[in-house]
Amino acid sequence: MFGILNLNKPAGWTSRDVVNRVSRIVGRKVKCGHAGTLDPLATGVLLVCIGKATKLVPYIHEFPKSYDGGFLFGKKSETDDLEGTLESVPIPADLTEETIQNLLPEFLGEIEQVPPVYSAVWVKGERAYDLARRGETVELSARKVNIDRLELSQFDNQSMTLSMTCGTGTYVRSLGRDIARRAGTEAVMSSLTRTSIGPFTLEDSISVDELDQERIQQKLQSPLILFERFPKYTANAEEIQLIRHGREVSIRSQGFSGNAGAGAHGGADAEKVIVIDEQGQLVAITENRKLLLAPQMVFPSPE
Repeated sequence: MFGILNLNKPAGWTSRDVVNRVSRIVGRKVKCGHAGTLDPLATGVLLVCIGKATKLVPYIHEFPKSYDGGFLFGKKSETDDLEGTLESVPIPADLTEETIQNLLPEFLGEIEQVPPVYSAVWVKGERAYDLARRGETVELSARKVNIDRLELSQFDNQSMTLSMTCGTGTYVRSLGRDIARRAGTEAVMSSLTRTSIGPFTLEDSISVDELDQERIQQKLQSPLILFERFPKYTANAEEIQLIRHGREVSIRSQGFSGNAGAGAHGGADAEKVIVIDEQGQLVAITENRKLLLAPQMVFPSPE
């Protein structure tokens, strides 16, 4: 079994819980892993990679992610969401929708953001949330993240909902917190839905409750969806055998499709070329080295 499953994670489940459910259905001998953690509070798109597709998680992380995040004004917690101990703070009487709208441009593009103390950021070899749970003081440095789209989709004087598209490493909790602080108050995240990861959308996801062996087989997506922007090379049987044994193969010009041969210069900047078989199945990720395709990651033949 080899592919990517687009699931709608339910609230109250950890991402690991979802992977465990899939693993029980497909069998413990089949490797499974998720691409992009969602907190138990959150719902929405959670990608579970099955079989050797687990090697492709770094490519999934390159895609932008979209979220709808709900926030309560006048509240703060050590977790920056409802999971922590809530403390009430004043809400300015003049806080309006226009106030928030005027602040949003400050948070677009490349910004600096301090992650929540209760986060998976590594600190001296440990996760920040593990240190925080032991009562240790955790000081996290600001780091750069990218916010490509940021919209206020709901507002009243007690709450707001932000819709956004952002790069990997962005903490939605921190974004709502920081916007509220700029408005003169605090806010905690009350809900979070991930609506997309690159080409994987919430509309196309399936419920965890629907999962069984047949449903997984039906909905398992080819990893090729991750590589639409890459040039493709259709290899013949002899070339596939060489590639699967780690051997380089010479490029035949008629084998190319897409951005054919654009990176034939090789060297450190050699572009990646996706090798497929004549049935359109993923064979390997290769590097174009002066018209030789060098295997970087090889995948099994379909069962």
